[in-house]
Amino acid sequence: MGVILEEGEEREPTLTPPNAGALLLPPVNFSTVEDNTVYRSGFPQPSNFSFLRSLKLRSIIYLCPEPYPEENWQFLQSNKVKLYQFGIDGTKEPSAIPRSTITEALKVLIDVRNHPVLIHCRRGKHRTGCLVGCLRKLQNWCLSSILDEYKNFAGTKSRETDLRFLEIYDISCLRHSLQSLIYQYQGYGLQKRRLLYREDCVQKPRMSSVQLA
Repeated sequence: MGVILEEGEEREPTLTPPNAGALLLPPVNFSTVEDNTVYRSGFPQPSNFSFLRSLKLRSIIYLCPEPYPEENWQFLQSNKVKLYQFGIDGTKEPSAIPRSTITEALKVLIDVRNHPVLIHCRRGKHRTGCLVGCLRKLQNWCLSSILDEYKNFAGTKSRETDLRFLEIYDISCLRHSLQSLIYQYQGYGLQKRRLLYREDCVQKPRMSSVQLA
């Protein structure tokens, strides 16, 4: 806390907020998926909490089966962030990415009542990449662009099973949910796309979530 007064002047004290000098360090593999609404990353560490606070998150989509660490729970509670957990095993087996689980996670992701939202797994590469890739399908991205984005984050750890999953995932199973959504284009033509929520016809996702006080 600091107060600066010029000589000969009387001013109201200027208080420095406690976190004003905090270093904003993003989690590993952090990136913006949709401006100011959807983000992705690896597992957040305590050193990343100040950065996450600056995003004003409403929710986090966690794609690992392991319990959330106590320190991370406390961060969510103190910042009134909802946690949606979808336990997907991080293996290379062909069945490692279950379609039904990704579909349920996608329903939470496209519900703008949950925005701003952060998607993360352990490294922000495979499970997170598959969910983001399915979102891109919903946004009518061409398959080559979807696979390129996945590879960009996975790097040399790119998995053929994940690429195959993205190729065959059928978004028609979300057709009913899409009846509650409209697309609005802002700014730079088709590249600025935002999902808007139509209050009168959307249905809540059929899943369990944790509402934090």
